[in-house]
Amino acid sequence: MSTFEILCGVLLIFFSVIITLVVLFQEGKEKSLGNVMTGSGGKTFLSEGKTRSIDVFLAKWTRFIAIVLFILTALINVVTYFHLFGVR
Repeated sequence: MSTFEILCGVLLIFFSVIITLVVLFQEGKEKSLGNVMTGSGGKTFLSEGKTRSIDVFLAKWTRFIAIVLFILTALINVVTYFHLFGVR
């Protein structure tokens, strides 16, 4: 394996862990049982805006990291194909 392939592999693992964490930090869209019982769930105007801005931020980063993962995976596959089969 070349240094380039090792570097791309390390980057792929890094971005895989990052996208997993970003997705886990996102809040679900469903209502919890506590919100159903109490009605409002303790939501105020300020907490709504804060939650929405964090969710938007995480959604944008999820999209960006997913695109980077796709491009990196395709790049690794192309480089490996040309390296293994000696296609020039």
